[in-house]
Amino acid sequence: MSSADAQSVPASDASHRSGERVIPPPPRRSWRWQVGVPVVFVVAGVMFATSHSVSRGTDLRSSSDVNLASLVRTAQANLDAQAATLAKLQAQVKSETDAAAVGNQAVARAQAAAAPLRAPAGLTAVSGPGLTVTLDDAKSVPSDPNVDLNELVVHQSDLQAVVNAMWEGGAEAMTIAGQRVIATSAVRCVGNTLLLNGRVYSPPFRVAAIGPSRTMQKALDASAGVRLFRQAATYYGLDYSTATSDELTLPAYGQAISLTYAKAGSK
Repeated sequence: MSSADAQSVPASDASHRSGERVIPPPPRRSWRWQVGVPVVFVVAGVMFATSHSVSRGTDLRSSSDVNLASLVRTAQANLDAQAATLAKLQAQVKSETDAAAVGNQAVARAQAAAAPLRAPAGLTAVSGPGLTVTLDDAKSVPSDPNVDLNELVVHQSDLQAVVNAMWEGGAEAMTIAGQRVIATSAVRCVGNTLLLNGRVYSPPFRVAAIGPSRTMQKALDASAGVRLFRQAATYYGLDYSTATSDELTLPAYGQAISLTYAKAGSK
């Protein structure tokens, strides 16, 4: 081996071959490292102290502070209380209107003109024969790993298809999950939960309508959207069923009847 080759061998390899121990020189410590480490520790200490002061020694992500189920229950209780207050106020308005109509011909005429419109507007409870449609998620997951899990739940489009078909089939009054709906009611779903009149509902979803059962059934059979859901129900195990009834009782609609819609803003 030439002298040039010997110089190209690392010190560790050369010492191994010669049997001599080579002690490497101590590494040079950078002045930046010597200054930077204390600074990092000081900043970290300040951050920890600030965090402790802000949180006051408590866990900022405590499950007791952020409990979604508790928030939902609280919101539901507030909504129930407001609904009860609304019902009392509506009863009070009706009572005072009836009393005013006794001695005021103008009020009496307005009341008489509005009376026939209350039922079509959904403002009165109604009873009569009708049809109920039930939609539910699949009870189990198919063994096929290629199945899209979104196919196993009821979607907003499925509910909308059923509701629209029943209106088209001559429904005179309708409820979804026991809540009265009218022609302008919005059906919105988040995941597999239904948002209706400020409340959250989970499947199964029952759509009940008073009207000609046969005509509504024909409208359901003719609906492309309903047909797609029925095919999914057969293939993926979702539930779709209909039942006729000689006597359905649906509550009055208790929400605002004015239509709220978006308007173009000015620049």
